[in-house]
Amino acid sequence: MQTKLNPGKLLNSNGDLVEAGYAFNLAKNYDRKDIKGLKTRIKEWDYYYIGDDNYGLALTIADNSLYGLVSFSILDFKNKKEIVTKSMMKFFTFGKWNLPNTSENGSLIVKDKKFHFEFYNEFGNRHLACFMSDGKGKDFSCDIILNLTSQKSMVIATPFNKKRHFYYNQKINLLQVSNGSFTYGDLHYDFPKTALGVLDWGRGVWTYSNTWYWSSMSTYYKGRKIGFNLGYGFGDTSKASENMLFVDNEAYKLEDVEFIIPQKNGKDDYMSPWKLISKDGSIDLTFTPMLDRFANMNVLVIQSVQHQVFGRFSGTFKVNGRSYEIKDFIGFAEKVKNRW
Repeated sequence: MQTKLNPGKLLNSNGDLVEAGYAFNLAKNYDRKDIKGLKTRIKEWDYYYIGDDNYGLALTIADNSLYGLVSFSILDFKNKKEIVTKSMMKFFTFGKWNLPNTSENGSLIVKDKKFHFEFYNEFGNRHLACFMSDGKGKDFSCDIILNLTSQKSMVIATPFNKKRHFYYNQKINLLQVSNGSFTYGDLHYDFPKTALGVLDWGRGVWTYSNTWYWSSMSTYYKGRKIGFNLGYGFGDTSKASENMLFVDNEAYKLEDVEFIIPQKNGKDDYMSPWKLISKDGSIDLTFTPMLDRFANMNVLVIQSVQHQVFGRFSGTFKVNGRSYEIKDFIGFAEKVKNRW
């Protein structure tokens, strides 16, 4: 049985979740000042992914207390390759980057001599203007406007099995490009107005070592916008999973999911087809990889091993007596291990 969140404060006077569960909007009010846990454990980020059948673009601003991170990635789906991932770090940010307490409004601007990332947000309509120099003539820039097309999103409040530790997360699928392009060196690309994106908005106090699985897709299905958010792997999810299907302005809550990554010589074989399934049969997907955006950041006591795999999904969702079939639609599935 999954629990739907009631409106109100996210944290009580002890810094624990008032309640765990899910919602279709930001039912709970997050305020960094309410946190009672160790300041080194606070993690906050805004992550955008925008893509079509030609290119994918990922943008990140994260304040993980011990370090802040800005990052961009460009994926080439026609040639099945990662063109570039570039990240820059600042140590001991501890909230100085002022990530907003809500995703509904408020802008985020982080800049230095070598980068300038601006995520403007005015009541759900977003303008992403970013620049990063590599000092070698291959500068990156983007200017993208995303419009909210659905009033429903995936929201989950998840406790860890440790006092004052929690994760509050929103995934907004079906963000539509009204205008947008990126440039990297000699490469310039204008996204079509059919391109869609997702926002991963995360705020929380995390344990040191954890693993998560996450998958997302936003596309078109018989003239309708369709997307999903699937994931698991950390915290106590007995009150709610983060699994949802989105169809235009409707959102359907799903139960469990399992990512079955094939094995080769006792290790995950990320580039062979995966299965994503649920026990109740509502999710039955095959994921055929095209490229693995692999990263292994290892700095002192901080390590993040990431396999964000892009590929094509085929299969079915069954909700409310209706079946939605998808075929060869581009999205991603990832497995991330953190010590942070």
